[in-house]
Amino acid sequence: MEIKKVLVPVDKSDYSVRAVEYAAEFAKKMNSSIHLVHCHHKYPSYLGEPFLQEAIDRIHDKAKNILVPYKKYLTEEGIECTDLLLEEPVGEVITNIAKIENIDLIIMGTKGKSNIEGLLLGSVSHKVIHYAHCPVMIIR
Repeated sequence: MEIKKVLVPVDKSDYSVRAVEYAAEFAKKMNSSIHLVHCHHKYPSYLGEPFLQEAIDRIHDKAKNILVPYKKYLTEEGIECTDLLLEEPVGEVITNIAKIENIDLIIMGTKGKSNIEGLLLGSVSHKVIHYAHCPVMIIR
């Protein structure tokens, strides 16, 4: 089995750092590319202009900055990578993108950036395991 495309969902957690490091080593050995994905919070639908655009810009900039260190690390490691910023719900987005992009493997951390969000992302990991069309590797 050839694994050419690896999807790595990230946030600012230590689990994401470990998942990216593991994915980088895997990608080097398998000559794979990595697709980083970060799901930001939903855009507020109750705001009118110009406040809506300002909120969208803030959310987008914050999310984009989360991807920067991961993309820099992978580039320095010589690994081909692309990044995607998408709106939650996280579990659905990860499984849908994996299918759309013909991903061969998903590598993700077990938990997220805080204890409360860790519980939610723990449930995201669970959802991805059950609904992804490809193998899922969970990193602790």
